[in-house]
Amino acid sequence: MLRRQTAIALAVAIVFGLVAVYLANTYLVAAHKNAALGGTTPVAVAVTQLGYGTELTADKIRFADYPNSALPPGSFHALNEILPPGQKRVVLADMQPNEPILPAKISAPGQGASIAALLPAGMRATSVRINDVSGVAGFIQPNDSVDILITRSVAGRDDQQTDVLMQNVRVLAIGQNAKGADGKPIQGKTATLLVDQVGAQKLALAQQVGNLSLVLRKPGDQTNPVVETVSLNDLRDSLYGGVHYPAASVGSYGSGLGGVISGAMQKSAGQIASTRRASSPHRKKAAAAPKPKGDDIQVYRGTKSDNYTVGGR
Repeated sequence: MLRRQTAIALAVAIVFGLVAVYLANTYLVAAHKNAALGGTTPVAVAVTQLGYGTELTADKIRFADYPNSALPPGSFHALNEILPPGQKRVVLADMQPNEPILPAKISAPGQGASIAALLPAGMRATSVRINDVSGVAGFIQPNDSVDILITRSVAGRDDQQTDVLMQNVRVLAIGQNAKGADGKPIQGKTATLLVDQVGAQKLALAQQVGNLSLVLRKPGDQTNPVVETVSLNDLRDSLYGGVHYPAASVGSYGSGLGGVISGAMQKSAGQIASTRRASSPHRKKAAAAPKPKGDDIQVYRGTKSDNYTVGGR
């Protein structure tokens, strides 16, 4: 009997011991995880403001402790990771002080600054010729957005016309300047634009058949869903004679603003003439005047009387 009670007590002790070991192990694992998440890891950040093309050196880098739960993806945690021995890197995107240095903002080890590294997937960089006028007097800066106009001659017509070739195109560089100069005008002979492959083909053809002009856009301005062709007939104010004539189909009166005005004037003249005809009553033909009647005279001769008309025809 004593042995049986001893065995039962021993079994209960073992069970309690196993439960205690499990609870202790669970607590220790959770505490270790919490300590890891609550800890920090050094992350490479910029010491000062870094601009495009700046060579990245050790004196421009410092390490700041970041919470392990909020580490920037791809961040560098040691100097030899970001600057391998014997290989330099340059800045591809502007960075502010204390901003984490990430792979997308710097060149690959041993490579210099390249616009190709800034191109989004599927996009191309192509250059077009500009001058003081077509380049908005040098006030177009890298990273501005522009519309591109093409002025060309049309087959079968003696005049020229201007069309909107592309809208809201980002400027990557003016000349060989891809950084900008604190808003100061940049005089260049070329503008490098960010377009897709079809856009690059359009620009290549447009430079062969016409003249291109860049039109500076306001940042954030929406793309115009409706564009118009401007010809020589449209070289006048859109307000003509105090009335705004919208661009509309004018049938046989011609195209452009001149055709709109000609059609409107002829239609107005026709409406006025119709109104006058409708307001004028039809004149009735005057009835023929009745023939004048003569005076009747009755003459008695004895018992007989005769009637005579005097003055009638």
